[in-house]
Amino acid sequence: MEKNISMNNLKKLFFSMYRIRLVEEEIAKRYSEQEMRCPVHLSIGQESTAVGVSYCLKKSDKVYSSHRSHAHYLAKNGNLKSMISEIYGKSTGCIGGRGGSMHLSDLSVNFMASIPIIGSSIPLAVGNALSEKIKKKKNISVSFFGDAAIEEGILHECMNFASIKNLKVLFVCENNQYSIFTHLNERQPKKRNIEKIASAHSIASKTIDASDVTQIVNGTQEALKYIKKNSAPFFLVLDTYRWKEHCGPMNDDHLNYRDKSENDKWIKKKCAIKSLDNILIKKSKYWPSEKIKIEKQIKKEIIIAFNFALKSKLPSSKDSWRHVYA
Repeated sequence: MEKNISMNNLKKLFFSMYRIRLVEEEIAKRYSEQEMRCPVHLSIGQESTAVGVSYCLKKSDKVYSSHRSHAHYLAKNGNLKSMISEIYGKSTGCIGGRGGSMHLSDLSVNFMASIPIIGSSIPLAVGNALSEKIKKKKNISVSFFGDAAIEEGILHECMNFASIKNLKVLFVCENNQYSIFTHLNERQPKKRNIEKIASAHSIASKTIDASDVTQIVNGTQEALKYIKKNSAPFFLVLDTYRWKEHCGPMNDDHLNYRDKSENDKWIKKKCAIKSLDNILIKKSKYWPSEKIKIEKQIKKEIIIAFNFALKSKLPSSKDSWRHVYA
């Protein structure tokens, strides 16, 4: 699949995924310092979903995210300093320190909102798509959500509405198979295929193994082409896996709700970053030294971002009512 993507762009995909990985590992490392006073839902293990989709988007396309938002924000070119500052609750945060990890937003790159309530990004994306249609604009609205949102009525209402109104929406389900501690098979009918839910609403769909970011790129390009050609929504299901606990910086393997063989399969054999690293090693003898430079560059950027956040001021109480409309 990587044959369709240039060497330079493969390196860009690697950089973006690896940057997200290192940023979140640093968040996990520093979280115990008690300076970040908001919950964090990390995307370690799921980087390819955000990067593969966002790689195909235009700046004008609008993205709506969920509680697990860091990867989506960074993949859409959100500002790292602003994100870290927001997690620290500082005035230099992307929304002034008001929201923390689960409420990221940066209108300058059309990362519109991340909403912690399950499924709540979906109607926002669909509403935006309706607005874009009325205004006769060609932008795509993208909604990222987890597999638990499949169990929410709002998803089906929005799919139905997007279908009958012919809206340009890309529904992206990051199927990491767990809702907190509960596996998909314990929450949904065992014989039901998530992708087939879309067909009930006459929506085209595709399921992709997220361990290969190039497949996500190709699948997203196919979806966007379909959306633009038919002025209709598309449903992508990306099978992935989170490595950390549902909420927080720790591993929770001691709770034994996930089988060890399952963990080993996804972490040791199906890591999208490692898979792309192996491809790049085969394609270029210079890649190992290039990777070292990339890592140094990212780590330097991360240190600067955290130092910026730590030195930034807390929000003023005078600004507490700004941007409050209800």
